[in-house]
Amino acid sequence: MITVRVKCVLCERIDLLDDDLPLAKKLRNRPIHTYMCDECKERITKKTNKNRKQTTYDCES
Repeated sequence: MITVRVKCVLCERIDLLDDDLPLAKKLRNRPIHTYMCDECKERITKKTNKNRKQTTYDCES
């Protein structure tokens, strides 16, 4: 089994991904894509959902 080392863009934690995973292939073939660890992804998702619920949009024209 071949592994790929990836670094989270937010916390700089280094993880190992299986080379056959779609995420590993995406990161290898398209360098513009970035990796985010599960903890950071969950934290960002929670904050985003919280902000979306709090935001009101005024659509009066």
